[in-house]
Amino acid sequence: MVDKKSNNVSTDDILLKLCNSVSGVLTKASHSQIHHAAMVQKIKKTSLKPDIGCFVIFDGGFSGLVIINFTAEAALEIYRGYLLNMGLPETELATSHTSDEVSNVMGELMNQILGKFISTISQELQTSITQSQPKMLTVNKQLVISIEANLDEPVSRRVSFKTAQGNVFYLELSIDDTQFLQIKEFENVDTFDPDELLEQHQNAAPSPSPQPAVDSGGNDDLLDELGI
Repeated sequence: MVDKKSNNVSTDDILLKLCNSVSGVLTKASHSQIHHAAMVQKIKKTSLKPDIGCFVIFDGGFSGLVIINFTAEAALEIYRGYLLNMGLPETELATSHTSDEVSNVMGELMNQILGKFISTISQELQTSITQSQPKMLTVNKQLVISIEANLDEPVSRRVSFKTAQGNVFYLELSIDDTQFLQIKEFENVDTFDPDELLEQHQNAAPSPSPQPAVDSGGNDDLLDELGI
């Protein structure tokens, strides 16, 4: 059960949940540590900045706008770590942040970040929000683009992140000024993550023999757990 004492949630608490989603998803995707700063900056408005800007608008229980501004170096490091982790050879990877492939991968990761954030919000705040499709834009040094989210009482924040190689990128959040007040106790129900279950089975699986036999039993057990 969740005790309602001291369990009120502010906009900055929601920002922290988003920061944890960014760090968690990108760390897992790139197999390298992504950290966010302990300090948060108050800003007057959000904007897309060089070199790659990505934004998502969400609505529902509360509304907001999420922007992540990647430097070219940070985007390429995360992109390369993600695809190398998936087994792609380095010779097939893009070398420029302006490549469509880089934008597509960063957009996919942004989608995963918002998916994890929305799942956390649904579970911990007992409300629901929906997101727009992530939009990516390669921005040159002279261009800054403002995105309007039509918020009633916007609160805007900026948080810096650092990659394992020391490259920096920035998360910006503009959100309706809101607060969630717990009025009764409730029990958090752990969300089911098929990807984590699959990873657990892969880690627990024995090393293949030089001449492996075909055996679908393990896969059948996994499919049973996934409910397929």
